[in-house]
Amino acid sequence: MKFTTDKNRIILIPDSFKGTISATEVCDIMANSVRKFIPDVEITAIPVADGGEGTVEALQLAVGGEIVNIDVKGPLMQDMKSFYGILPNGSAVIEVAAVVGLPQMEKLAVMDATTYGVGQLISDALAKGHTEIVIGLGGSATNDGGAGACAALGIKFFDKDDNEFVPVGKTLIDIARIDVSGKDPKLNNATIKLMSDINNPLCGERGAAAVFGPQKGATESDVIALDAGLKNFAEIVKRDVGVDIIDVPGAGAAGGIGGGFYGLLNGKLEMGIDVILDIVKFDELLADTSIVFTGEGKIDSQSLGGKVVIGIAKRAKKQNVPLVAVVGDIGDNMDEAYDYGVTAIMSTNRVAVPFKEAKPRAKSDLSLAMDEIMRLLTLE
Repeated sequence: MKFTTDKNRIILIPDSFKGTISATEVCDIMANSVRKFIPDVEITAIPVADGGEGTVEALQLAVGGEIVNIDVKGPLMQDMKSFYGILPNGSAVIEVAAVVGLPQMEKLAVMDATTYGVGQLISDALAKGHTEIVIGLGGSATNDGGAGACAALGIKFFDKDDNEFVPVGKTLIDIARIDVSGKDPKLNNATIKLMSDINNPLCGERGAAAVFGPQKGATESDVIALDAGLKNFAEIVKRDVGVDIIDVPGAGAAGGIGGGFYGLLNGKLEMGIDVILDIVKFDELLADTSIVFTGEGKIDSQSLGGKVVIGIAKRAKKQNVPLVAVVGDIGDNMDEAYDYGVTAIMSTNRVAVPFKEAKPRAKSDLSLAMDEIMRLLTLE
């Protein structure tokens, strides 16, 4: 695996440096450095968002498309405006954070929050004829297992007295029966891809409520109640629909949306980075690429679980294209990263300072680090 300028493309495909530099800004900084040293090279910039806020924007920057704006119900059933993206290939891209994200909550209320508006976005995309729906599961403020969204798509939930209701986090425990006969028939011919970068199950100590509930405002007693509700939801789905969702890797994503959509909408759980790489036809781009630059704020052992850097490295390795990860911090025990296809990991940190002091200089440090890398790569 050797860097060569015989192939006239360099791919820039970084994640954001969380809290300091957006993925788009990282691309711009990297591109400026590359052009200083190889002015005539073709640069393909693909800012990455792997399912959270900014996913639609990142994909449209990479491949183009349009935005559809519609009125939906927010996380507390308030009227609000939201959007989804349409890509040139006809796929609709929805980010749950655009409807039920933490910024949509004036006050965190995970027990009462609903994903109903997410279902309205899906319904609108289906009504307009889109048969591939890509859903980014990052950044939700909900814990209703996606039941609210499913209700918006015609699935009915009943309590023990056979009264129909739209479940929220605190009322998942009340579900006694699920009727899917009224589900939007367009779903039968649609593919639902669920983008997530976690593999947490629906319930238990690694489940949606226990791991992510507290950051959504759940108290200790709330977590216990939410987890019990998700378990009840899973049991009813298994009994009435015949799909076991409780231990599916990724079922705990976005407050259980991963599990609910897997069980009730036949959703396919996929690593967010793999979905993005397929959409931008990354494997085809690699054919005439000399080197790939990626990066994120920190690379550590958690990054080896299929997240951005490693997901990209695996693809590059298959085509023998070198890949350099430019990151803020480098964790210990990173040897495994090289086995996955990372050629080198370079830190942007030039001096040892606290994050508060490092943040204002993050962009200039990234630029200087890229300049040093390009000097090395272009040595005669």
